[in-house]
Amino acid sequence: MSPLGVGIAVFACTFGGALAGMRLRSILPDHHLSSESKDTVKVGIGLIATMTALVLGLVTASAKASFDAMDATIKHVAADTLSLDRMLARYGPETGEIRAGLKRFMAQRIDRVWSRAGSQEARLDPTNAGRAAEVLAGQLRALVPQTDEQRRLQSRALDLAESLLAARWSVAAFGTAIPIAFLVILVFWLTITFTSFGLFAPQNTTVVAVLVVCALSVAGAVFLVLELDGPLDGLIMVSPAPLKYALAHLNQ
Repeated sequence: MSPLGVGIAVFACTFGGALAGMRLRSILPDHHLSSESKDTVKVGIGLIATMTALVLGLVTASAKASFDAMDATIKHVAADTLSLDRMLARYGPETGEIRAGLKRFMAQRIDRVWSRAGSQEARLDPTNAGRAAEVLAGQLRALVPQTDEQRRLQSRALDLAESLLAARWSVAAFGTAIPIAFLVILVFWLTITFTSFGLFAPQNTTVVAVLVVCALSVAGAVFLVLELDGPLDGLIMVSPAPLKYALAHLNQ
């Protein structure tokens, strides 16, 4: 399910739980709503709220770590690409075709990965995107160095090319970092908490409006966490700025 769909589901569950609590209040016997009962429920809900905060913190940290890892990978690819281009320039004019192909490959990757068209799986498919990189690696291996300096540059350039080939698989292998079980338990606990809110809240417009705002806030938080968990898709995406900077300085 998409982050937006999960966010809507969270809002429906939490606000629906609050409304269910209000409905339950009207049909429960009075002794079920005594001060002693309220104190017991508040203690139990306090425990659930604490566990909810812990799980939400773990989920947020996991999503942020996934986002930061992808961001670091993109910056690493940009730096390696610039280094490879400069090594080829130092190798000699016979690498001109390889450098031009490297620039075309970089432009195609930026356009494919950060395009809004198509599914994420299709845009990140390494078997389609990596053929150009494999061709470039083959061209590097086909070079015939004439000096020790050229041999050193060729060896280093091949290492960088292999690093770029490995990076495409790293990008494609990025999946969700948030276990579904965590998400289901989190929504369940949030629903219970909001049900307790409705159970002891007076039934008036102000209370209902506050519960709506609270439910929207919680749903928005879950939505943002899931957006972070998909760093190359959705509203919150890793910036392509490092790759665009590298592209602008290739072949110079």
